[in-house]
Amino acid sequence: MTPHEFITKWQNSKLKERAAAQEHFIDLCRVLGEKTPAEVDASGLDYAFEVGATKTTGGRGFADVFKRGHFGWEYKGTHANLDTAFSQLQRYAVALDNPPLLIVSDIGTTIHIHTNWTNSVSHTYVIPIAELGDAEKRGWLKSAFEDPEALRPKKTRQELTEEVAGEFANLARSLRSRGNPAEEVAHFINKLVFCMFAEDVKLLPETMFKRMLDRAIDDPTEFEDFARTLFSAMKTGGRVGFEKVAWFNGGLFNDDRVFALTQDEIKIVRDAAARYWGDIDPSILGTLFERGLDPDKRSQLGAHYTDRDKIMMIVQPVVVEPLVAEWERAKADIAALIEKAQRLDNEAKTKGGRSASAALGQATVARKDAQTVLDRHLKRLADFRVLDPACGSGNFLYIALRELKDLEHRAQVEAEAMGLPRRFPSIGPEVVKGIEINPYAAELARVSVWIGEIQWMLKNGFPAAQNPVLKPMETIECRDALLTLKPAHEGGAPIWTEAEWPAADVIIGNPPFLGAKIMKRSLGAENTERVRTVFGDRLPGFTDLVCYWFEKARAAVAAGTTTFVGLVATKSIAKNTNLPVMRRITDEFAIYNAYANEPWVVDGAAVRVALVCFGRRNNTPSPAKLNGREVPAINASLTSGTDFSTASRLAENRGRSLLGIQKSGPFDIDGTTARRWLRMPVNPNGRSNADVLKPYMNGDEIVSGSTDRWFIDFPLLLREEDVALWQAPFEYLNSALYDPDDPASKLLRDERQQARDQHARDRWWEPYWPRPDMRSKISRVERYLVTPETAEHRVFAWLSYPILPDKNLIVFPGANDTTFGILQSRFHDLWATAIGNRMGAGNQRRYNNLTCFETFPFPDGLSPDIPADDYATDTRATAIAAAAARLNELRENWLNPADLVRREPEVVPSFPDRILPVSPEAEQVLKRRTLTNLYNERPAWLDQVHRILDAAVAQAYGWPADMSDDDALANLFALNKRKAAESGGSLLADTGPGAEEQ
Repeated sequence: MTPHEFITKWQNSKLKERAAAQEHFIDLCRVLGEKTPAEVDASGLDYAFEVGATKTTGGRGFADVFKRGHFGWEYKGTHANLDTAFSQLQRYAVALDNPPLLIVSDIGTTIHIHTNWTNSVSHTYVIPIAELGDAEKRGWLKSAFEDPEALRPKKTRQELTEEVAGEFANLARSLRSRGNPAEEVAHFINKLVFCMFAEDVKLLPETMFKRMLDRAIDDPTEFEDFARTLFSAMKTGGRVGFEKVAWFNGGLFNDDRVFALTQDEIKIVRDAAARYWGDIDPSILGTLFERGLDPDKRSQLGAHYTDRDKIMMIVQPVVVEPLVAEWERAKADIAALIEKAQRLDNEAKTKGGRSASAALGQATVARKDAQTVLDRHLKRLADFRVLDPACGSGNFLYIALRELKDLEHRAQVEAEAMGLPRRFPSIGPEVVKGIEINPYAAELARVSVWIGEIQWMLKNGFPAAQNPVLKPMETIECRDALLTLKPAHEGGAPIWTEAEWPAADVIIGNPPFLGAKIMKRSLGAENTERVRTVFGDRLPGFTDLVCYWFEKARAAVAAGTTTFVGLVATKSIAKNTNLPVMRRITDEFAIYNAYANEPWVVDGAAVRVALVCFGRRNNTPSPAKLNGREVPAINASLTSGTDFSTASRLAENRGRSLLGIQKSGPFDIDGTTARRWLRMPVNPNGRSNADVLKPYMNGDEIVSGSTDRWFIDFPLLLREEDVALWQAPFEYLNSALYDPDDPASKLLRDERQQARDQHARDRWWEPYWPRPDMRSKISRVERYLVTPETAEHRVFAWLSYPILPDKNLIVFPGANDTTFGILQSRFHDLWATAIGNRMGAGNQRRYNNLTCFETFPFPDGLSPDIPADDYATDTRATAIAAAAARLNELRENWLNPADLVRREPEVVPSFPDRILPVSPEAEQVLKRRTLTNLYNERPAWLDQVHRILDAAVAQAYGWPADMSDDDALANLFALNKRKAAESGGSLLADTGPGAEEQ
């Protein structure tokens, strides 16, 4: 059939929908060269007419035509209201597996193709029947049959939201620049945002807000009166001129505060209003506006932007899966009762008299019982409550509300397919609860939930609520989630006590990301001590802030007020001093779904976090899932199988590893400056600058090559006037910290002045942690061993005093070749990887001297507390030492080949020689010769020398050289337990902060 023949036959046809729909569709298939349902799918499951069981209302199916993964199609008679048809199709899209396209058509005039992707802006392709001769419009229909992706709008809802958020950030900055309070600006902009959304989803009269802005641009002085009139009408319901405005309320319009806007500012709002706000994604709206309006407070809110897929990694196992399991059981009961009723109906037809009446009566009872099962489940959903006790701008709450509404909708549609009548959706924003300390963020959460509720209703073919449009949301509270000030009694002083959380079926969320060592800096010393004191009987004093949310959630499960919990935390939740809260959880309950090391976004930066879901063992699903894979159980350390977090710190390793210097200031200088100062005459105190300058190395330089950095190292505990006698270094440091005209200087100065420790504030000319014990030990040995705290490959290297190590180097002052060889072996590498942490978006392995070194069991008789002379005749030790020395020699020869470098004496004779390239060409080669690149390439010679070393270390343990990694770890763990039992040891989580604190 040609397009012209189709148009001639069907344009303005008077045929009724029911009589003509299938023939119309078959003819359209002929025009497009597509096969009909009968030609493709005899089963009628994936491509068919009238899909869905007969509805109890007397209608036909859920769609007149259905093609799985492509479209649902609803027909109406010529000139019918296609918006009504679209709403009907939306209501049943869930029964059709939410196809990407929803198509509505009348018989004789128009076809509308509505896109239905979750995270794309919506678009409608309109195809008049009379224009089917147009190749482009026919192409749209062809794509609906063959390639729906071709019709997907290119812009995502997230991209749209980011664009409009950026525009309003400009408005916010402009208003703030005039001295307006941030909170009031944010509240005002929230009202503007909601007006634009309400207008585009037809809750405000047609283009009312845009028309208001157009008038105000002509005379900006009228904007305040216009906006105040509109806001007042939205508060209680009223009129603007002769046009009626719905009653919105909900708290957002309780005040009519309006800021005067300039013409340019009104243009910003008008340009934003020109976009389609109905597609704004509320799950990111609040966070993006936070970032633009109040960037200084972003880190305190805990309301980090996270896309819906990430949030669903918590919401799915905590909210959705348990309720889906409940519905599946209820649905099976309903199906059995409906089947019983139908069987009794059939019996009644074959019987007469009283027998038929009895059968019909029993059938009625069975249907009532089925309705009772459905009503009970729907009430369960309506009564279900979700709490986010750090809700920020409401991302988790919006997603949870959407999923609960989806579950209710699906249950109603599937029950209707079995013959039960459906009702209007009853679940609304009242099912979500939140706690947020920042009033601005709390309001954002309410706006996000309101918008999400309205969007869901409209997307699924239902009208938004009225009278009021926005229900009050007292369930999102603005208060502290951890502490509350208890009023004084009988003249006593008020006291801080633990805050109560409202009862909820589940607790979800993304609590604030603050490590223990920066809590005082971020929250203040007084607030930090309050929290630690109130929770002191349950958590160690030095624990990350997020642990307090985990502990309160655990207590809620223990009290029976909550069933399941799903929270986001830093990866360190399962490490070191945070472990006690995780152990309390696994002692009583079960972690049933977790991700130990998942990419995430915090404050716009890529990081890695842990996701932890737990509940009572008799309620949680089995098997558990860890990192998306089924496992028998999940340990407190977010591992399965052997729980290496229960390893003990061994007495024989204590004090054998130290941290490098923590500067917290501009103490490092380049080599050129250092040598210029070294050549200067002696200072007024008669001493050379060589007394206070030393070469300096950090972890990056160990693995990537030296950058020739030096360190300003005044003698400790001198008075300021004595330090000033080293004139050039002191004046440099003083200027770097106290130059009033240099913004960088102010930042450095503020960092020291806000330090938590008094000595760092008072003695600004000294590094924050100068590590005198470490300095003393490395100065007494010929060389000392170091390893970077964070690195792609676990490598150990030798340094010699007076080179000083930075804080991101772990220092082993008493190491010898045997110790070096054991630590550089694959056995220690396996142990450090299994028991250590990973850090940052790059997911690099992190080495902690308390966890990775102090727990590591050395071979018997070769532990680091034994003087090297005591095992000098031990053939195991000498074999390891020889292999380790050979490894170090070959690595050094590769890093600094004799034909590419020359050695030049340093300005100060006692300092190590400088290693310099012999030519510019050699310099380029040497830049690529780093330990990282060497281990990335892992040439055959390197692999061979490591095999020799590993074999020597294996022999020292008495193990085969080819032992598997799993067996090696199991043996090391058993050896750790044995040594701890023999000589005393303490669990990692039972010790103080150690390296983590400083």
